[in-house]
Amino acid sequence: MQEINNTQYFKVQKDQVYEVKDVIKEVYEALTEKGYNPVNQIVGYVMSGDPTYITSHKGARSLIRRVERDEIIELLLEDYIENNYK
Repeated sequence: MQEINNTQYFKVQKDQVYEVKDVIKEVYEALTEKGYNPVNQIVGYVMSGDPTYITSHKGARSLIRRVERDEIIELLLEDYIENNYK
């Protein structure tokens, strides 16, 4: 039994910061492994916000929800412009 007069310590762990490109990579790989067309599934998620477009395999569904959809669009658009117009 703990002493009632002693102070208990509680430490909250911060959520891990995820890079959007790493999230897309992991989700892409999980979707591919499960036999889905990853581009179609990611587009479906980005357009609708419905996480069921993303498989739960390897934690991909919860992982993609850790980044904002507009961040995903921004990353993809920046990459597209960089690779096609510069």
